[in-house]
This record gives sequence, structure tokens and C-alpha cells, in this order.
Amino acid sequence: MNSSYTHPKVGVDMLEFIAFDADDTLWHNEPHFCEAQEQFKRLMHRYLDDSYDGNHLYETEVRNLSHYGYGVKGFGLSMVETAIELTGGQISARDIRALVELTKEMLKAPVQPLPEVEAVLDELSGDYPLLLITKGDLLDQESKLLRSGLGEYFHHLEVVSEKDTHTYSRILRCHRIYPQEFLMVGNSLRSDILPVLELGAQAIHIPYPQTWAYEHIQLDDSKPKSYVQLESIAELPEWLEAQWSESSPVQDDRLSA
Repeated sequence: MNSSYTHPKVGVDMLEFIAFDADDTLWHNEPHFCEAQEQFKRLMHRYLDDSYDGNHLYETEVRNLSHYGYGVKGFGLSMVETAIELTGGQISARDIRALVELTKEMLKAPVQPLPEVEAVLDELSGDYPLLLITKGDLLDQESKLLRSGLGEYFHHLEVVSEKDTHTYSRILRCHRIYPQEFLMVGNSLRSDILPVLELGAQAIHIPYPQTWAYEHIQLDDSKPKSYVQLESIAELPEWLEAQWSESSPVQDDRLSA
């Protein structure tokens, strides 16, 4: 098993609940945004003589997070705003409509689970209550979960506007989960790993080949680093089994209501 550790062992003997990120942890997501960005570039090149490099759209997205939050709809509005700014308001109504249609196509894009995801969820759901904790638009994330066919494996879905220590703390309090009982699995150090570790919970980082620039983070000595990195979700059950002592996990019915 190819795993890199920054801490000798996580306290899985106390583990009761496992939570997963959704986008780029359970199913492919970022490639849809990358393809849309390429289409946006091609559209802008018609107005800007091939001089647009894509940075303005990213800057607009980040600036608009406080207004629209995360997800496809905010991205679509940011494309329209960026196009108007870059063209000095000269973009045609037809091309604005094309950006709106591109946004709708992203919202309807097939949801493709990553390899081994369903098999792992099926295996783990027999031993642990599983939570899904994801950022984004509620309607979009609920729709993706339904279309993924993975909804049956989760006891609870949390769609949140931000993943920070306050959000995770609220979720744990709501479900009466102690931090040392909780494990978060995700692809983003910024959103899925560091806030969880700061609460004293456990985290497993499974990188995805493509990551939105905003989610990149440079670790420094002030940040906790006691997390595990796995190459794929397929390694998770084996890793959990390897960490267990002779005792078995105890089922808990706190999420069954």
C-alpha cells in the first residue's frame, strides 16, 4: 500500500464516524470547470485577439465567493461578469446567452464516480455511519448525489457555504460527535484536512489530479500536519483495517434518527 504519513498513527481505535467530501473525492468535478474555462477562453479570443490568459476569470470567481458562494452557478455569473469587463461591455447578447447555456450544460453534466468509490462506500457503510460534507449550491449538490447513485450509503448530507473550523464544529455538535471519533476524507488540504485537524479530529488526504487554484495551500510550521495521504480511495478500507487493534468498531445510532 502506497501511503505517506506525517504522523506515525491516527487514533482509529476511537473512530466512530467517517465523512467524505463530494467533488473530486467521490466523483469527477474539476474537469468540467477546466473544459468550461477553455471554452470561455476561445470566446474571449474572438474579442481580445488571443491575448486572454484566463487569470481575470479566476480573480472574478474569488472576488465573488462572498456573493455567490461555491459552485457552478457562481462560476457562470463570474464568466458573464468577466466577459463584460474584458470587452468593455461590447460582448454580444448572443455570446452572453452562450455563457448561460454553458453554465446549464455544466449543471446537467453526467456525474461519474471515481474508480472503486461505490465499492468502498458499500464496504464501510456496514461498519460506520457515513456523512457527506460538501461545499456548493444545495440544489446542484443534491442533484449530483442523486445522479451519482451513491446516496444510499450516507446517513446524512451537509451542503455548506464554507468548510472551516466553525462549520465542522457546528456539524459535530449537531450530531453529538466527539472530534476524536471523527474522520474526514477529501481532496483539498484547505477545505477537508486542515480545519478538521485543528478541531482535534482525524483526516485523510486523497489528492485529485486537477485542483482549483483557490484550494491550493502552502503548509507552514503553524499548521497541524498529522494527517495521512493515500493515493486513491481504494486504499482506505485496507488502511483502516491495518490501524485497528484486535477490538472492533462499535456501532453508534446517534445518526439513525
